[in-house]
Amino acid sequence: MTVQVMLISPALNAALREARFDGDAPLDPAGARRARAAAPAVPAADRYLRGPSARCAATADALGLRADPDLALRDWDMGQWSGQRLAEVGASEPDAVSAWLNDPAAAPHGGESLLDLCARVGGWLNSVAASDAAKESVEVLAGDGGGRVLGVVEPAVVRAVTVRALDLPAEAFWRLDVAPLTLTALSGRSGRWNLRCGQPLSPDPVN
Repeated sequence: MTVQVMLISPALNAALREARFDGDAPLDPAGARRARAAAPAVPAADRYLRGPSARCAATADALGLRADPDLALRDWDMGQWSGQRLAEVGASEPDAVSAWLNDPAAAPHGGESLLDLCARVGGWLNSVAASDAAKESVEVLAGDGGGRVLGVVEPAVVRAVTVRALDLPAEAFWRLDVAPLTLTALSGRSGRWNLRCGQPLSPDPVN
């Protein structure tokens, strides 16, 4: 059975604009306006989820979604670097930042390594595929559809899900860009996913 997993990245806020590590904050006014304008473009789903951050919650609300928070979809845990800018940490801890960028198993900040992040979201993706495939089998017998999950999640989660779904090396994470208010869609099942990435929800570019 085919499962659809659709992920929307949150609208802009100050932390995203400033490239802060795990710097959660409310949406800025422009980000909130763009999210409200994008609401008609959100595809229908059978289940709506979101990351637990304030910006994911505010984006889901602005999109008109009643999305349940899921801790498995939380942002990358950056430990003691949380709230700091990459430039600041790079200046004070250059060797630690170099290790973090070059070794997927490194966690010099005391939080999650890149491998840890990918394993966490990969486990979530596998569990969704397993549960929704079983649900869809029942509903097909009953003459109904199903198997569509939509989540509003942090860019790092979108990138990590893509890495695991396509069985890419962890280093590919750094080559994936996720713009605000874009839709990344996976269809298939565990071990065999097709990807459609980076579809903007709003009619004009997000700056």
